[in-house]
Amino acid sequence: MRTRYPKYTKLLIGLTLTLSPLFAAAQFTNTQKMTAQVPFEFTIAGKAFPAGRCIVQKVTDSGSILRVSNGDAKIAFAVASPVETGGTASPGSALIFHRYGDRYFLWGMKIEGTRIVYRLPEGKLEKELRAQLGPATDKILVSSLQ
Repeated sequence: MRTRYPKYTKLLIGLTLTLSPLFAAAQFTNTQKMTAQVPFEFTIAGKAFPAGRCIVQKVTDSGSILRVSNGDAKIAFAVASPVETGGTASPGSALIFHRYGDRYFLWGMKIEGTRIVYRLPEGKLEKELRAQLGPATDKILVSSLQ
């Protein structure tokens, strides 16, 4: 005899499989922390963050998921693309922001001793500002790796 499942079982299984990596990422089991004092408001993953202490953590070994927070007040998760740059390894860790007028967007991060830049995707607002104002000005903040 064939077992019948409720009509939402497949949907629940699909959601569970889709969301499981996010729940695992929330455990923060393997991360290094990068900390910087950011003197301006900035945007990441569509969320505005106030000026102040910024903590960026790699949630996955590959660095493809980053957790950005300013203490417990705001938290954002972002998917990053690790890109290997040419030349020598970075002499220090740094957060890289794009600036359009008086608006800043977290664009990526460098890790001391590597040639990898973890790049974040450009959001809708940043695309609109780039179309209106032209290319961004980079702002690099040296940060500490813990």
